[in-house]
Amino acid sequence: MSDHLSKQSHFSKTPARRRILWTMLVATSLSLCVSAHAAGDILNASYDVTRELFKEINPAFVADWKKKSGESISINQSHGGSSKQARSVIDGMEASVVTMNQANDIDILAEKGLVPADWNKAFPNGAAPFYSTMVFLTRKGNPKKLTSWEDLGKPGLKVIVPNPKTSGNGRYTYLAAWGSVIKSGGTEAQARLLVDRLFKNVPVLDGGGRGATTTFTQREIGDVLVTFENEVQLVRQEFGDNFEVVYPKISILAESPVAVVDRVVNKLGNRKQATAYLQFLYSEAGQEIVAKHFFRPRSELAAKKYAANFKPISLFTVEDVFGGWKQAQKRHFDDGGEFDKIYQSKK
Repeated sequence: MSDHLSKQSHFSKTPARRRILWTMLVATSLSLCVSAHAAGDILNASYDVTRELFKEINPAFVADWKKKSGESISINQSHGGSSKQARSVIDGMEASVVTMNQANDIDILAEKGLVPADWNKAFPNGAAPFYSTMVFLTRKGNPKKLTSWEDLGKPGLKVIVPNPKTSGNGRYTYLAAWGSVIKSGGTEAQARLLVDRLFKNVPVLDGGGRGATTTFTQREIGDVLVTFENEVQLVRQEFGDNFEVVYPKISILAESPVAVVDRVVNKLGNRKQATAYLQFLYSEAGQEIVAKHFFRPRSELAAKKYAANFKPISLFTVEDVFGGWKQAQKRHFDDGGEFDKIYQSKK
């Protein structure tokens, strides 16, 4: 070992060799920089609870693209709260595509000129290749006997929900509870009262859906976790009978919209690959993977094959109750909006 170190020291002290070594290091660094943005490679900025889905989608697409085009590419992932991811793209993260859990987060990118204003017309179904809904995950046996959104406002209950300011999961939970009252014939005042009671029962606001799942399942905080249908099913697969899934009578339609990020693909020259990647999500192969991971597919064939994964439930949309995401964002989640007023009153 000491002889080896001695030789290294002699090598580093030889000027000619130092120059050669420096040249090699610079060449290697340049090579790594080029490979990080190799032609066709894609970074997908997605939300928290799609990790497992894209771990299977990505190699399937890479193989399909290789077969069709002869080109070898790689797909990289970035995950976090949906709104945090949108902010990261705005701040410079070079994601060629975004796969979010609410249209609002892509509308923000459109406002910044990163995606077209009519991004939701670029792919079928409003550019949402799959969707989910919000359900409850309780401890084994559902000891608190929770069956409805109204139950989440019961005194003394501990409800785990991520922060609606940073997480689409949190926003959908808030809107689902509010909308459940309206769709059942209640008033706006009654809806606000339920949401106020629900968030008074939230002991901690995680930044994203996966963090909330960890809080509930591993930190063992809370009586109930409210999250996407696919997430609770994955928890059941991992932890078995320690938890129980509860479907409320009514919930919200949670679409997962996608978009190519124009500014990035124009810079990197990978528009063709990025577009094909999002189109793959609509293919039968992609839709089957979607359904396997408990996201509700658009394909009738995949929906029929995996029907056992999806319990029938009455769903309403953000447009139905709130007039769309822009209106919902402005009234409920912008600074000084309904959520801020509700959560500040908790303190």
